[in-house]
Amino acid sequence: MAIFNFIGSFFGYILWAAYTLVNNFGIAIIIFTLIFKIVLFPSSVKQQKSMAANAKMQAKQKALQEKYANDKQKYNEELQKLYEKENIKPFGGCLSSLLPMFVMLGIYYAVVRPLSNVLHIASDKVEALSQYVNTLPGISLNSGSLYSEIELLRVFDGVSSHSGVAEILTGDEIEKIKMLTGGFNFLGLDLLGTPKFAGGWLLLVPILCLVTSVGSQIFTMFMKGSPMSQQQGCMKYMFIALPLLTAYIAFTVPAAVGFYWIWSTLFGFIQTLIMNKFYSPDLVNAKMEAQHIARLELEEKNIRPNN
Repeated sequence: MAIFNFIGSFFGYILWAAYTLVNNFGIAIIIFTLIFKIVLFPSSVKQQKSMAANAKMQAKQKALQEKYANDKQKYNEELQKLYEKENIKPFGGCLSSLLPMFVMLGIYYAVVRPLSNVLHIASDKVEALSQYVNTLPGISLNSGSLYSEIELLRVFDGVSSHSGVAEILTGDEIEKIKMLTGGFNFLGLDLLGTPKFAGGWLLLVPILCLVTSVGSQIFTMFMKGSPMSQQQGCMKYMFIALPLLTAYIAFTVPAAVGFYWIWSTLFGFIQTLIMNKFYSPDLVNAKMEAQHIARLELEEKNIRPNN
């Protein structure tokens, strides 16, 4: 996970910039997530085009497989010619499909490690601070947890005046952490709290995680031309099971994590609606077919001898 933590450290500068503008971590997460959805939109369009092109190629590829079932070398040659004729790169969508995953995991690590990746406090200081706070009466942090930094923020105001804290952190670092801890209240919800233990209105976070995720998946299944509408059998049920798992995790970890998932899902759903409206497989294939015909006509015109 080191690569994602590295990306998260870079993204942390953007999240901190957003926070300094609004002084609220919840709103900063919303702004932060929206920015990256917009930045990644061209990559999503490219991926959609690649998926549409590959779907179009499947029927022609199957015909070649049947025709050259006993001649693999000939099949590969004809398949390559087909790709060249259709002007399609078989692995053209790989990078565009992997890039959003790297970015989203980087955003996730920026959110769950606010001390290291947002405030950029040295990891050895964060570890020393966590160990020191764990020695104080009445406090028990899970130092090995991915969410330990959010847990540390939750108790920081109560321990910031201890002499041991001043020995670990500089005065500027203490003030920056205090500034950050003061912005985790979003519409009355304490994003540093854990729904499993806090209960109350904080239970809305895992509930909304489930509702937004399941709702968007079900809606997407019924969208004409959507890749999910083509899923069969157990794969469709997996798209329901995964949101259930996400909601359970959101129930057991600090609410800031689930809050991020909610908005990421919502913005992702809006992006899906836009993609289906303007870049549906049918529209993409029609445009690609028109471009293909125009290219063939131009090539034919160029090679036609002058009379």
